[in-house]
Amino acid sequence: MTVHMKIPLILTLVCAVLGLGATVVLGWQSAAAAEAAPAAAILDSGAHGWGFLAAALATGLSSLGAGIAVANVGAAAVGALAEKPELLGRSLILVGLAEGIAIYGLIVSILILNRLG
Repeated sequence: MTVHMKIPLILTLVCAVLGLGATVVLGWQSAAAAEAAPAAAILDSGAHGWGFLAAALATGLSSLGAGIAVANVGAAAVGALAEKPELLGRSLILVGLAEGIAIYGLIVSILILNRLG
């Protein structure tokens, strides 16, 4: 793996870990607030904790996968554009499809958090 492929991968990994950590921290604060609330909550605090962890993993791992995909597809697209500039539209579509993985993970995370609320 060359240096120009490692930099986006490292940045994506850092963003995924930070997003995972922030979601877990915010999730356990909300779970602690749910424990202090009356017994009207549908789910117990253990289920809330697991739900927040699942949402964090969905966002973090999908971002990591999207970063790996964009790094590989982007490097290949730049190489193809150097030889044939008319492939710009096709390469943008492929990079956009690779980035869509992160958006799907975010949507799944929102659905999980919506179910917990």
